[in-house]
Amino acid sequence: MNMAWKEMKKNKVRFLILGSIVFLVSLLTFIISGLANGLSQDNAALIKDLPEGHFYMSQDADQTINLSRIDRDVQENMLKKHKEAVAFSIQMGFLNDEDEKQQSVAFVTSTESPVFENVQKGEVVLDLSMKEKGIQVGDSLTNNQYSGKFIVKGFVDQKKFSHAPVAFIHSEDYQEMYRVKEMQLIFVPGKDSIGAVTGLDVFTKKQFLNTISSYKAEQTSLNMIVWFLVVISGMLFGIFFYMMNVQKMGLYGILKAIGVKTRTLFHMMWTQMMVITVIALTISITLSQVFNRLAPKDMPFSLTIETTAQLSIVFFMIGFMGATISGLQIKKVQPLQAIQQGEV
Repeated sequence: MNMAWKEMKKNKVRFLILGSIVFLVSLLTFIISGLANGLSQDNAALIKDLPEGHFYMSQDADQTINLSRIDRDVQENMLKKHKEAVAFSIQMGFLNDEDEKQQSVAFVTSTESPVFENVQKGEVVLDLSMKEKGIQVGDSLTNNQYSGKFIVKGFVDQKKFSHAPVAFIHSEDYQEMYRVKEMQLIFVPGKDSIGAVTGLDVFTKKQFLNTISSYKAEQTSLNMIVWFLVVISGMLFGIFFYMMNVQKMGLYGILKAIGVKTRTLFHMMWTQMMVITVIALTISITLSQVFNRLAPKDMPFSLTIETTAQLSIVFFMIGFMGATISGLQIKKVQPLQAIQQGEV
């Protein structure tokens, strides 16, 4: 421990440079991870906020929600067998406010269920973000495909689909607008699957989210960047300690000659890695959480403590692996040979 501290004080500029790079990489990783989580919520909060369960979609839809049509007899049979099951449909569209300004929404209708908003014919319940656009309870909204008017009955928080606020409407209104009587999907809450149903594909929540094309594309791209940055941090530790070790072969030879064990030298390197990582992560976590609080409301950014903790653990693991791999050469050091080749 004392040797680790003494070396860091002696070569403070080198360790400061490494710490600065780790700080910048970790901060960028936290920011991109927060953006990925925020976009995930903005794209599919309606689905992500549902309890664990299984989704059923018609097989001939080829995993495309808009093409799915659940046979009425199949739907009724499933809803009778599973009292908590719910059939629902999602379709993109728009609403005209009282100033005739179009607002893009995702229309959602469902059978009666506690997991979705239940509304009466001619009513609509909107995502809370619509309130920020000037829409109030009691306002009358219209749609070119609907003969009547929708009366705003209330708002719900964090109900988005495909980056659009959700509008819950009655099934009869939905049928009039889209000229379709069948529901697109059936959701059965519960961790255990009810098994295969003829003519239907079954998905877990994670699998179903990946059927949303925009969700899968966004998350795959951003997660690749996050893990690429994590790998870069591990490579930084490996390269840095490898170069340091090459320059200290003579020192290691003397230390081994006077009885210092290889394990002690590894502990010294691990201590330095831990100190650098702790300081860099502390600063980057603080700044990322400040950004999380100060970010504009319309920016899809969400960095939870759980995600931050998971990434921090990964950084420690990657840093440990990088430092350890680079230090394997210490184990092979022969005291006399190292003294002759190196400089103290």
